Amino acid sequence: MFTQFKNIDTAFKHIKIFSIFLILANMLTMSFCIFKSYQMVDEAQNRVHILYNGKVLEAVASDRKSNLPVELRDHIKTFHHYFFNLDPDEKAIQAQIAKALYLADESAKKQYDNLRESGYYNNLISANISQEIDVDSITLDMNEYPYLFTCYATQKLIRSSSTVTRKLITQGQVRSIKTQTDNNPHGFLIQRWETLENQDADSKNVQP
Repeated sequence: MFTQFKNIDTAFKHIKIFSIFLILANMLTMSFCIFKSYQMVDEAQNRVHILYNGKVLEAVASDRKSNLPVELRDHIKTFHHYFFNLDPDEKAIQAQIAKALYLADESAKKQYDNLRESGYYNNLISANISQEIDVDSITLDMNEYPYLFTCYATQKLIRSSSTVTRKLITQGQVRSIKTQTDNNPHGFLIQRWETLENQDADSKNVQP
C-alpha cells in the first residue's frame, strides 16, 4: 500500500515537472511569436512602394539618425552655395542671401552686413563680377552637439578679362530646429559661422 502511494506521489511529481516545463515552453514560444510579429510590422512600415511608369517599385525607409551626416553636409553645402554664388545684380544678390539666411543664425547676417558696409557687393555689381563656389569637402564632428563642421571650398571671381581663384575655409556649428519648412527643408540651423581663410590661389587671364 505504501509502495502504491509512493508510486502515485512520484507520478504526481513527474506530471508537475512536465506541466511546468510545458508552461515555460509555451511562454517562450508566445514571446518569440510576439517579438517576430512586432519585427515584421516594423519592417513592413519601413517598406515603401512607389508607382513609377506603371511599375510598382519597393523602397526601404531608414531612420534619420543613420542618414544624419548626409543631411548635415547637404545643408551646409546649400548654405554656402546661396551665400557665395552671386551674379552682378542687386536683386539677384539679395535673393541669394535671403535664401542663405534662412539656413543660419545671426552670425551669417553679421558677415553679410560687414561685406555690404565695406562695399563688397557694390564692387561686384560695378565691375560685373560673377562669384562662384565649389565645395570641395566638409568635415563633421558627430561626437558632440551642436555638430562642429569645417567647410573647404574653392571660390572664383569671374571677370570678362580674368578669373581669380581663392581658397575658402569656413567653420561653424549646426543644430537641429523643431520644424522643417520650404525655406529650410532639412530643419537645421548653422550657428557661430566664421571665415577662417579666404586667400587668392591663382589668377587666370582671358585672352580677347
